[in-house]
Amino acid sequence: QVQLVESGGGLAQTGGSLRLSCAASRRSFSSYEVGWFRQAPGKEREFVAAIRWSGDSTTYAESVKGRFTISRDNAENTVYLIMNSLQPEDTAVYYCARRFGPAGSTSPRWYDSWGQGTQVTVSS
Repeated sequence: QVQLVESGGGLAQTGGSLRLSCAASRRSFSSYEVGWFRQAPGKEREFVAAIRWSGDSTTYAESVKGRFTISRDNAENTVYLIMNSLQPEDTAVYYCARRFGPAGSTSPRWYDSWGQGTQVTVSS
């Protein structure tokens, strides 16, 4: 099973930017749809963005549309999440995962191979 490792989290100010990376352990990663999710303390894990294996189709949560961009480099087995115009409500642990369910799924139940997560904290 593929292993995913997130990195790039940290502390940012309101209006700032961060770039998260999701690195895969297997070359077959390039055939997967990958999603980013986040979980704030006391809240359920929520969908952020997803990208098809080819990189030509992306999906975003309404709360991040226009601010976040998901992309992938299959040669490097890595998916990125570029986060701009960060807000305090973006504070959460961010996870990447592989989709095994129906195409376009945004529910965590249809994803597996979860990474350990990376903390993003946005100060006001």
